[in-house]
Amino acid sequence: MNHNQQHKQLLSKPHWLKRRLPTGPAYEKVRTLLSKSRLHTVCQEARCPNLWECFSRQTATFLIMGPCCTRNCRFCNVAHARPSGPPDSREPSRVAEATQSLRLSYVVITSVTRDDLPDGGAGLFAKTIKEIRERMPHTLMEVLIPDFQGNEDALQTVLEAHPHVLNHNLETVPRLYPLVRPEADYRRSLGLLKRVKQYDSFIPTKSGLMLGLGEFPEEVEKTLRNLLDAKCSILTLGQYLQPTREHLKVERFIPPEEFDYWKKVALKMGFSEVASGPLVRSSYRAKDLYQSLKYCNSSRALLVS
Repeated sequence: MNHNQQHKQLLSKPHWLKRRLPTGPAYEKVRTLLSKSRLHTVCQEARCPNLWECFSRQTATFLIMGPCCTRNCRFCNVAHARPSGPPDSREPSRVAEATQSLRLSYVVITSVTRDDLPDGGAGLFAKTIKEIRERMPHTLMEVLIPDFQGNEDALQTVLEAHPHVLNHNLETVPRLYPLVRPEADYRRSLGLLKRVKQYDSFIPTKSGLMLGLGEFPEEVEKTLRNLLDAKCSILTLGQYLQPTREHLKVERFIPPEEFDYWKKVALKMGFSEVASGPLVRSSYRAKDLYQSLKYCNSSRALLVS
């Protein structure tokens, strides 16, 4: 086996990352509805390890603006290609119809990165929120947005639609950005989170990191402090899993007790809510995190509707 083959070799997963895959009527209902509605989910496109669990609980993270991303992050399994045309203007209605059909009380809306669009797709995020709110006024909505290339007007467009949570993932520590996210910028992403609070101090912000890419503990701690300085209140920490042999290899599998340690550290540092575990992803049990935050903070800010 040559060096390149060794580098790309998939490591065997430890026992704590192996789980039974739920099935059943609820799972099939979600899968069938998404297929018939011609909708994409990040759960499917990114090969999320929680896909079966979330579908079985009748929840999904909708992936809008098509299945192709203009960026090529080396950790992500979403297809990289230049989209053939503008986003489907009817997609927000289909997402709203699916939300209504599944009677979802909490929806996460994310997208591929569309650097080819002047607003990065911000208008479609806003339209999707509006369509869901018209059909399901009590449904809570979280948006997991790209960086919009630093476009402040695009961010404001999303915020003026009043999502309940604004999520933007840093993904990793700054030293690893050239390797993991070569087309992104750590400071730009931090700046986005800071600007959310400048536009609307009442919308809680959320961000997440993958561990196991070769980061050092002191780098993780410094990144968490950067997030707190940006007034980020909800944090997710999960294990990076190599989607295919062509993606970055896992440098280390982090044991569950280490994730427990980081949760304690993050809460002590000042985060309001933290989900930390090998299988945690940015939208995993998002409703639980939001409701816990709302319970702990009676501010009217968390009741935007």
